[in-house]
Amino acid sequence: MSMNLVTLLYLIASVCFIQALKGLSHPTTSIRGNLFGMSGMAVATLTTAALIVQIAGGHIVGVAWVLLGLLVGGTAGAIMARRVEMAKMPELVAFMHSMIGLAAVFIAVAAVAEPWAFRIVGHGEAIPGGNRVELALGAFIGAVTFSGSVIAFGKLSGRYKFRLFQGAPVQFAGQHPLNLILGIIAAVFCFAFWHTQSWMDVMLVIMLGFALGVLLIIPIGGADMPVVVSMLNSYSGWAAAGIGFSLNNAMLIIAGSLVGSSGAILSYIMCRAMNRSFFNVILGGFGGEVGTQALGAQQQRNVKSGSADDAAFVLSNAETVVIVPGYGLAVARAQHAVKELATKLTEKGITVKYAIHPVAGRMPGHMNVLLAEAEVPYDQVFEMEDINGDFGQADVAIILGANDVVNPAAHNKGSPIYGMPILEAYKAKTVIVNKRSMAAGYAGLDNDLFYMDKTMMVFGDAKKVVEEMGKAIE
Repeated sequence: MSMNLVTLLYLIASVCFIQALKGLSHPTTSIRGNLFGMSGMAVATLTTAALIVQIAGGHIVGVAWVLLGLLVGGTAGAIMARRVEMAKMPELVAFMHSMIGLAAVFIAVAAVAEPWAFRIVGHGEAIPGGNRVELALGAFIGAVTFSGSVIAFGKLSGRYKFRLFQGAPVQFAGQHPLNLILGIIAAVFCFAFWHTQSWMDVMLVIMLGFALGVLLIIPIGGADMPVVVSMLNSYSGWAAAGIGFSLNNAMLIIAGSLVGSSGAILSYIMCRAMNRSFFNVILGGFGGEVGTQALGAQQQRNVKSGSADDAAFVLSNAETVVIVPGYGLAVARAQHAVKELATKLTEKGITVKYAIHPVAGRMPGHMNVLLAEAEVPYDQVFEMEDINGDFGQADVAIILGANDVVNPAAHNKGSPIYGMPILEAYKAKTVIVNKRSMAAGYAGLDNDLFYMDKTMMVFGDAKKVVEEMGKAIE
């Protein structure tokens, strides 16, 4: 296989990746985008495998290890993708990010050990200074991505008692200065590796990266997890791009740059949606100020509660209903029940719309994925900026497991979430809120919407409550 053919195939794969990002920008084209992405990755993987076989020549054992790795990795990925529940998708994404980061670390270590095997230099020659810097940076970013993604996985899972894996922020005095010091020390050892090509320098860079990844993520609370997932996605891309420069691999450079830049742009968009500072996100300094409010006051306030039958009666007499899905819907796996309820309302001549907040759930697009799985028509699903103007004319807004993204406290100066754009469900004529209890959301804030005269609280599991509503409407 000539290098011209390899370059051409990598170019085709790159075009597929670009088309994949374009397709994934909207639900109606997301399937096509995924097909482009899978096709591009297949072309890139097969081309790389063929190139390795050609380089290896008669070394059958080396080729066998590569093919075994492809088989094991592909099989494991397919099994995990088939078994994962939609509510657990954010955890799978965090796990995948950690694997990308760890792969970057392993490749960097292998390249430092045997640079001639990667055609960086000839046998016995020293690695050029520029390549050393690229390897060190790629390994460092990969280490940060790996350990940070592991912490994010634990926080998203919520199944582990280990303190660092719990949703509440972990903070201590001098945390940010410590992060800065570790970053500066890592930069010093990167510079030292450029001069010496010492194993000690590159291993210290990697260890500092592992430590910094943990320290960057532990102060982040559950309310900010969607931004964390997006940020780690960006880190994993830059790690791959850095290693790509070292290996002179155009495919890694292009794919890594696409992932890194798109993840950074998405993080910026989500920071605006949550009223967060983009630079605080990068430095791991966000999320801590939220979640400290005492919740004792909510125990002294009265709410209007009703049953699923009461809610069904209100819905049946409405002309326009806006459904606001949240993480509670994902946990209860209620998306299919919601689709059935919406279908019954539509058959009665009631207009049904879905309102999606960009950071609802635990990862970017979490609610869109759930509704797509239930085959909710795309023309019924509206983003926040497109639906907020409709709440004032809506007869009923039904909120399923959402909390912070509909909290009117975002309009109150002095509130920890002041300035955060929200779905303005409080403007609807009647508001129905389904929650398991009056517990606060990830931001740890009481929600004034729950205490309004127009609001009816319906407590219980989202799937069970929605199913009961559907039966009552019949």
